[in-house]
Amino acid sequence: EIYDVKAAGADYLHFDVMDGIFVPNISFGIPVLKSVRSCCDMFLDVHLMVTKPVRYAEQFCLAGADLLNFHVEADSRENIFEAINIAKACGKKCGVTLKPGTKAEDVLPFIETVDLILIMTVEPGFGGQSFMECQLPKISAVRAAIDRHKPSCELQVDGGIDRRTAPLAKQAGANVLVAGSSVFKSKDRAEAISAIRNS
Repeated sequence: EIYDVKAAGADYLHFDVMDGIFVPNISFGIPVLKSVRSCCDMFLDVHLMVTKPVRYAEQFCLAGADLLNFHVEADSRENIFEAINIAKACGKKCGVTLKPGTKAEDVLPFIETVDLILIMTVEPGFGGQSFMECQLPKISAVRAAIDRHKPSCELQVDGGIDRRTAPLAKQAGANVLVAGSSVFKSKDRAEAISAIRNS
């Protein structure tokens, strides 16, 4: 599957880690990431949907993450900053994520420190959900904040991205899009990726 989406034109591999506490489901962990890294030279964008991610930041870096993404809701602000500092000390990029119910301004303390901000347009923890258009104003607000404080920071959107919703996210200010079901369930993944990229 990884080789196939790489051949189809994907730029990153988005790796969702779920602990069954911060979100209801349990997914991949450190051993799977190590295995993926051993056979994959793609950029690994590791999204930690886990409680108190500072506990695991170094281990995920050592397992092969290129970027670690921490939810601002997953711990205290101080501990999220500590997790960011651990990732940076390991030579990795880092980001912070906002769930749909989290306000845009909650990302402000982190903007000048991170390389990427992720806005969730579904509730984290389950694939195949529909894009929440009510998140578009938040995307625009975060884009404006990035432009003011750190223009080099990327703005990623994850959740329900397909050829119809990609233009909405882009128009609101996103420049990195995460697509799961719309690519992996497509009979022609290269066409699906191209449609999202060029929409």
